[in-house]
Amino acid sequence: MTKVEKRRLGKTDMNVTVVGFGGSDIGNADAELVDRLLKSALDAGINVIDTAECYEQSEELIGKAASKRRDGLFLFTKCGHPRGVGSQDWSRESILDSVQRSLKRLQTDHLDLIQLHGASEAIMRGGDAIAALETARDKGLARYIGYSGDSQSARYAVECGAFDALQTSISLADQEAVTLTLPRARGRNMGVIAKRPLANVAWKTAHRPIKSYHHQYWERLRKLHYDFIYDCTIEESVATALRFTLTVPGVHTAIIGTTKAERWDQNAKMIAHGPLTEADFDAIRERWDDVAPKTWIGQP
Repeated sequence: MTKVEKRRLGKTDMNVTVVGFGGSDIGNADAELVDRLLKSALDAGINVIDTAECYEQSEELIGKAASKRRDGLFLFTKCGHPRGVGSQDWSRESILDSVQRSLKRLQTDHLDLIQLHGASEAIMRGGDAIAALETARDKGLARYIGYSGDSQSARYAVECGAFDALQTSISLADQEAVTLTLPRARGRNMGVIAKRPLANVAWKTAHRPIKSYHHQYWERLRKLHYDFIYDCTIEESVATALRFTLTVPGVHTAIIGTTKAERWDQNAKMIAHGPLTEADFDAIRERWDDVAPKTWIGQP
């Protein structure tokens, strides 16, 4: 079995695997499939599971599948959308209620990381949402607190000094954070979690993807036109994409969602090759700098 590298998540005491299990794709899956997915991920050595209260039944399914293997696992979840995607409630009461629901759903007595899920800068400046997370941490309900989001709101989350970790979009098609937030996060020794590290593999079809969620990245990648995407197999291009994200300075782990159990062993083999060479990494960054307009901000 390929051994998965671990990195210390910033100033926390968590040594996390460089790839983690993302729960956004399993909200409508059946329990048997989720059990297989998590078993294959954990058997591959993965020790990070990241989900959110608004990912439909994701927390419940993860709780059923992972509760017997809680030791050695790091459970991350997010709050702020208690009635599903699109709803928002950043009040202290709502956030603390969400933490309690997540604990029950995940069948655990503590969360390793609880994150504000896309809160605006204005919400964070208001203070109540951050104070609620701090209360959860003080009560032992969560070991660490974090922010999940992008662009200027993510920058404020880093600079305000309240959070232990930042989860933000970093990929071939989403590189704003590489210069906007990651240097600042490194300066504060924050844990950095890359979301959407494969840009939804939006390049795998020549036509616009059916899911509108993938359109932005598909359009960006068409303009970036990286040679390795079009001249290599899908397996090779995916490997390069994942290794690029993990080569970005300051990234500790990348969260990947899938509904295919075999992906975990495949991912482990991809990253076993280590970081990209300096020349390959620089070429991707230079292409972004040459092509990407300032309107290509981090995608939620």
